[in-house]
Amino acid sequence: MQGVDLHTHSNISDGTLSPELLVLSALEKGIHTLALTDHDTMDGLKQAEEVAKNQPIQIISGVEISSQWSRPATKKSYGVHIVALNMQNPEPLQQLLIQQKKIRAARAKLICDLLIPLIGQDIYADVLAKVADEPDRVTRTHIAKVLVEKGIVSRPQQAFDKYIKEGKKAYVKFDGLGLAETIDVIHQSQGFAILAHPTRYDLSATNIRYLIEIFAYHGGDAIELPPAIEPLSTRQMVDRMIAEFNLKVSVGSDFHGDNMPWIKLGNIPRVKEGQVGIWESFS
Repeated sequence: MQGVDLHTHSNISDGTLSPELLVLSALEKGIHTLALTDHDTMDGLKQAEEVAKNQPIQIISGVEISSQWSRPATKKSYGVHIVALNMQNPEPLQQLLIQQKKIRAARAKLICDLLIPLIGQDIYADVLAKVADEPDRVTRTHIAKVLVEKGIVSRPQQAFDKYIKEGKKAYVKFDGLGLAETIDVIHQSQGFAILAHPTRYDLSATNIRYLIEIFAYHGGDAIELPPAIEPLSTRQMVDRMIAEFNLKVSVGSDFHGDNMPWIKLGNIPRVKEGQVGIWESFS
């Protein structure tokens, strides 16, 4: 497991390192198996693969897909991220990502429009400048950074807390594909479906357990283990669910570079005895 990092981001989405620099940084840290999992895009994969040629590192194709699920009893929908890994036939997934990019671009513009009466200015052009004028690359992190640069908030998290997280006036839900359909298209692409950071969706313990249950029911392959900084009880709950539903595990730092400087590339949780890593299934 040491030397494996299956959840990272580049500046193709909301990371700060280019795919090339990400691979070089991974090599410096002794990582031999790296997945680039940008949000709803695989556009950085070729750059990563090119710089990895003739180097002691394997680049795993990956993408973090914005999806959603709901509980039948409440019918409330919740956002969830599914990491797709090691696609052998990526065409079905690429077709899905075309639609996801359109949703992402429209959402970014709507968030910026909603911010206008709240902050007294239109920051959309400044946000686009963060992503080389490619609107389908915009994430809320880019919007938060512009709000900091404009002096509207003092730090990115304040932008989320005040304006753009769920429940705030400029929040716009990402209306992505449902959980079952997401898993299905990953499997059509001969890849593996991973439930990303299951304890980071502001869900109750009951809803986390339900999310893992329906993820397994719909054929999900592995659960991303919580980072070591989370409470032991949280890890124990996730471990019990992994065992109960006979799921494999994945490990990833969720590295974003300077956008989240407290997260270090290659800093991954420990796999416990009896747990099977999804990377053991890679061809």
